[in-house]
Amino acid sequence: MGFFTKTRETAPCTVSISHRFEELSAHVKFNNGAVVYPGDEVLVQGAEIMAPYGEVVSEDRIAVITRASGLERLWTRMTGDLEFIELCEFSFSEEVTL
Repeated sequence: MGFFTKTRETAPCTVSISHRFEELSAHVKFNNGAVVYPGDEVLVQGAEIMAPYGEVVSEDRIAVITRASGLERLWTRMTGDLEFIELCEFSFSEEVTL
């Protein structure tokens, strides 16, 4: 992988969508053991998956993984901590402030 170039690869995957009271989630598991690194992008091919309320739906699909260039990966690692710290600056409480 070059410092300025991106690469693409395909990977078989299983998409699981949960639309239940106790869990609302979407997960992608790569069936070939592919790993996604900071800055990489994943696009799952196929039509939108809709899970009716109260159900979990799983489908096998193909995902296209666009690997970040070395420069993008470095930038993501450098700025990722700052974005996390920004999230930590917020708090939730029941007190009303004036």
